[in-house]
Amino acid sequence: MSKYVKNLVTEELRQRLSGVNDAILVSVVGLDANADNSLRAELSSKDINLLVVKKSLAARATDGTSLAPMFDGLNGPAAICWGGQDIVALAKEIVRLADKDEYKSFEARGGVVDGERLTADQVQQVSKWPTRLEQLSILMGQVCAPGARLASQLISVGGALASQIEKKGEGEEGEAGGE
Repeated sequence: MSKYVKNLVTEELRQRLSGVNDAILVSVVGLDANADNSLRAELSSKDINLLVVKKSLAARATDGTSLAPMFDGLNGPAAICWGGQDIVALAKEIVRLADKDEYKSFEARGGVVDGERLTADQVQQVSKWPTRLEQLSILMGQVCAPGARLASQLISVGGALASQIEKKGEGEEGEAGGE
């Protein structure tokens, strides 16, 4: 490949990966054409991009970005996955697909989160974290819990007091009516 073509490919990669802060490296070696096509369709349905790259060109394209550590010490061919709701959703989907018999040779090889390199084992760990939406629901539950507890305690005491007042009031009316 001529230097001119390498520069064009590098620039294209740089443009496609601009704005991407989190990504996972995967291996797609050994997938036949049908499996590769169905894998790409499943990933695309979750808004996840898959791009097979030449390591040296990808390293040049990501030099100076948060994705650069992903290629340190990488040997052999690789593909970059990015997109989805967040890095946790991306990792969950990659791990889920890697467990399928249909994609036996598909596996996570590492990645990067906010400029920090991930190993394949760390990608497995990230896939067990709660997603952004799950974290938001946990947070909202924690924010609303004290107010809900206070309201229930105030209502229960007020309800008990109101029931005592009603009972006493009913008894007085009955006595007054009999006189």
